[in-house]
Amino acid sequence: MSDSHTPVAVPLVREPWGLLRSLSEARKNVLSIIPDIATKQPIVSGKTGVRWHMLMDPDAIRRVLLEELENYPKSDVTKNLLRPAIGESLFIAEGAHWRWQRRAAAPVFSHRNVTGLAPVMSAAAEASLGRVEAAGNRATDIYAEMVRATFDITAKVTLSGGNTFSSEEVHKAIDGYIAAAGKLSFFDILGLPMWVPRPSRVMAGSSLKQMKTIADDAVNSRRTAGAGDVPDLLDLLLEGEDPETGRAMSTAELRDNLLTFIVAGHETTALTLAWAFYLCAFDQSVQDKARSEAQEALQGRTATAADLPNLPYCRMIIDEALRLYPPAAIVSRTAQAPDTLAGREVRRGDTVMIPIYALHRNALLWDEPDTFRPERFADRKKVDRYAYLPFGDGPRICIGASFALQEAVIILATLLSKRKFTLVEGKTPKPVMILTLRPEGGVWLTSEAV
Repeated sequence: MSDSHTPVAVPLVREPWGLLRSLSEARKNVLSIIPDIATKQPIVSGKTGVRWHMLMDPDAIRRVLLEELENYPKSDVTKNLLRPAIGESLFIAEGAHWRWQRRAAAPVFSHRNVTGLAPVMSAAAEASLGRVEAAGNRATDIYAEMVRATFDITAKVTLSGGNTFSSEEVHKAIDGYIAAAGKLSFFDILGLPMWVPRPSRVMAGSSLKQMKTIADDAVNSRRTAGAGDVPDLLDLLLEGEDPETGRAMSTAELRDNLLTFIVAGHETTALTLAWAFYLCAFDQSVQDKARSEAQEALQGRTATAADLPNLPYCRMIIDEALRLYPPAAIVSRTAQAPDTLAGREVRRGDTVMIPIYALHRNALLWDEPDTFRPERFADRKKVDRYAYLPFGDGPRICIGASFALQEAVIILATLLSKRKFTLVEGKTPKPVMILTLRPEGGVWLTSEAV
């Protein structure tokens, strides 16, 4: 829980729950099933239908994500939730199928290509600032505003110039799918096979069909029309091929990866920014320091990629927001062979979870872990690589991490340079995770010109 000195947090479990209570609470907020002791120990184990282990030990996490990657594929629960929407894309695929897709897609997110897409981010930041300014001193849900801003960016850099593409349609379809299908099913907890229908995912069928139809149309249209003057992500994916085999993606593979980038690309960055603005409003001294930095660097302009080296404190705020409220707050794997992690026996079939929310607040790893303190990222070398995992790590680290960070700093700096944000009394956001860690009820802030 939070008090007047710490930002809002999720109340973690302090007593054992049975299977039915765990499922009931997980459907409302997945993070609510994390035991409080996970913020004080390197590993916690138990059994709720299946044997499970929660890892907060950096060395054990390194083993799972890097050293024994093949022994710890993504858990069946994760795949069951997401496969209907994004197929065997980069996020879901395993082994050789994942490796060749990663090789083909990696150049898409090169530093050069990400920097080349920055003008789209700057334009979206400017448009967002205009909407916030137009609201005057009325309370604004900055989360909804950030969803709009980041989706505008994702739509433009993913599918620029496509006449068959409607941002509104895709956004509505994605939200519909997540609302209907993104919740854990009792059947998932029990580990029942995918051919047993999950009622909520059956109901999500129409949203799913619409998402895939829109993406298929976009891919086929672009194949016919060819690339524009400035290649977007779809152009780059169409051009991409595995450097080892020369293999290119099929229409279905392009569609699934396109949907992965659209879903992951805007939602996670919007969340990071919403929480960052909440934290800046929570601690006005941090906001003032960031504003001074942004005003000195920008001199009244909208932020660009060239400004990023001069915005280190704004980047620290983004890093700290990702620590306190990681969008993907739990990742899970299924052990394929017996192992030992943090001194604990792991059996074949055990679920191994990395509760990133608890890892980022573990008192063994962080000083005053629930406190908002961006300065802890002033020297990144002092942060244990496997104690801080907003984008995962190892070979499966998020391919779009640099894209997301560039986008977030450009938007944060642009808005803070012109507006002062203040919390709305009685409107504290509640961190709730279904698929991602969202601020339930929105992030309501007022703002004024500075």
